[in-house]
Amino acid sequence: MARGYRQDQIQQKLIEILSESKTGLSGVEIADKLGMNRATIAKYLQVFAAEGIIKQKNIGNANLWFVESGTEKLEFPQDYFRVKDKFVEFLTSGMQQHAYHLIRNAQYSGADTTKILIEVIIPAIEQVDEMYVKAKIGKSEAKLFYNVISGSIRILFLGHQSTESKKNVTVLSADGASLLYCKAASCALASHGWNVFELGDMSDSIDVMYDIDLQKFLTRIWKQKQGIMVILVFSASEEGAKFFSESAMSIKPKFGKNLHVAVYSRASKKPATKAEFVTDSFDAIVQWTDSVAGTLS
Repeated sequence: MARGYRQDQIQQKLIEILSESKTGLSGVEIADKLGMNRATIAKYLQVFAAEGIIKQKNIGNANLWFVESGTEKLEFPQDYFRVKDKFVEFLTSGMQQHAYHLIRNAQYSGADTTKILIEVIIPAIEQVDEMYVKAKIGKSEAKLFYNVISGSIRILFLGHQSTESKKNVTVLSADGASLLYCKAASCALASHGWNVFELGDMSDSIDVMYDIDLQKFLTRIWKQKQGIMVILVFSASEEGAKFFSESAMSIKPKFGKNLHVAVYSRASKKPATKAEFVTDSFDAIVQWTDSVAGTLS
């Protein structure tokens, strides 16, 4: 029976049976309740324990398993709002392991990765940005919060391994302030099967030769020009958005119609650029990129 289970299904069932037990369950009891081989369930118990989902206690001669405090079965889409509030609570209380655990729990409970990013992660970034601007937190605290958010995105990213060779996207940030948005977009697109090349903060690359550098880079990673390549520029300023999008647009003739350029800008004024798509909506930039893949034959 266990052969038909995915790891997320096993986790959900494990949380259910451990939540119902006040005294904890042994590995043998868990295997019997799940109808699984004892050796197989022992491996899963170690995996989930390493992720902080469950914990083991030695009581007398018995080794019993308990669900980790705060772990609960989540139901989506109705629980996105609850996860959002809990994530911010853990984040701003310095409870980073609880924040990571919550994201893992949401992921294994069947939440859509892009929805977690849009409904939980992006609002958290925006809230920390606002707290810092209003001097409610200092640089050190803001840095800590951003690092926890980055770690949470990484957890989501690692949950997706399969990619489609024809769907290629290069994601870059024009400044440090846009880096987490860049990472979140990379994660969302990876969950949709995109082959993601995340360049991170490229603010130190602003010079007159960058278009040549970008051309060489694309020539190396997109050798056969198979499928499409989308370049996404994330920027907090009009200048940054304009510089990197224009650099990308200038080399477009060398790669043909299958190279596309889009900009996500949080600048107060919409940047003057010839990029194919410009938006201040995270959801929209992800949707537009996916729509470009629809042009593939």
